[in-house]
Amino acid sequence: MTNAVDVRGVSKAFNRGRPDEVRALVDVDLAIEPGEFVSMIGPSGCGKSTALRLMANLLEPTSGDVHVNGKPARKARLDQDYGMAFQQAGLFDWRNVTKNVELPLELKGWDRSRRRERALEMLHLVKLDEFAEHMPWQLSGGMQQRVAIARALAAHPPLLLMDEPFGALDEMTREHMQAELLRICGETSTTVVFVTHSIPEAVYLSTRVVVMSPRPGRITDVIDVDLGPRRDVDTREDPAFFKKITEVREALRGMERASSSEAAGPPQPAGMEDR
Repeated sequence: MTNAVDVRGVSKAFNRGRPDEVRALVDVDLAIEPGEFVSMIGPSGCGKSTALRLMANLLEPTSGDVHVNGKPARKARLDQDYGMAFQQAGLFDWRNVTKNVELPLELKGWDRSRRRERALEMLHLVKLDEFAEHMPWQLSGGMQQRVAIARALAAHPPLLLMDEPFGALDEMTREHMQAELLRICGETSTTVVFVTHSIPEAVYLSTRVVVMSPRPGRITDVIDVDLGPRRDVDTREDPAFFKKITEVREALRGMERASSSEAAGPPQPAGMEDR
């Protein structure tokens, strides 16, 4: 079976060869199978979003290879093999909700009636049928994010790349959107790579959680999450849920301690501390 995403030996440096060079990622390997929901978590600046943009071919790796659905990332982008959603919904204020969802289909050359039919189908999927003719500014933040997800899925891509799409939402809306995302992805069999800073969010959503080190980002742990295929309000009260949260938190703390030790260097011999 062809992996949905294959990242092999990938490193990324910005401003390479200059005094202000920044090493964002070093020697990252990650394979994601079709149908998985994989979250990436780590401290700010660890390269999570950079890794996602490399998968999307919005950036080129300094070294290593990225394949999506068995194709080089650039070919997968040109073939529109993935959808992408960001923290901000990124809707166009001058287009109504339906027209926003139609946009990727316009770019693919679909005719007007077929575009509208698919857009309305996707709005039904995200439970926004009655807002089809509304303008984005007439919707709440959570509703705008649902429109963005509908747009990302409009062409039925096998892969959805998401960069903290619920980060700006209040807690109750965020939990609702998490449940909606799992429902939508379950109905569409979409593979998801999801960047987040929230440990509970990563555990609730994922089949695996990828833990990353401080910059330069490396994958330090990959934690399987066995909470069953159907997750709901009861999942958040399950002892197994809290156990996995603790496991991810400990992986992050262990990685941070190791990073601090490396930065401090080897212990000094007695009497040498002040020299």
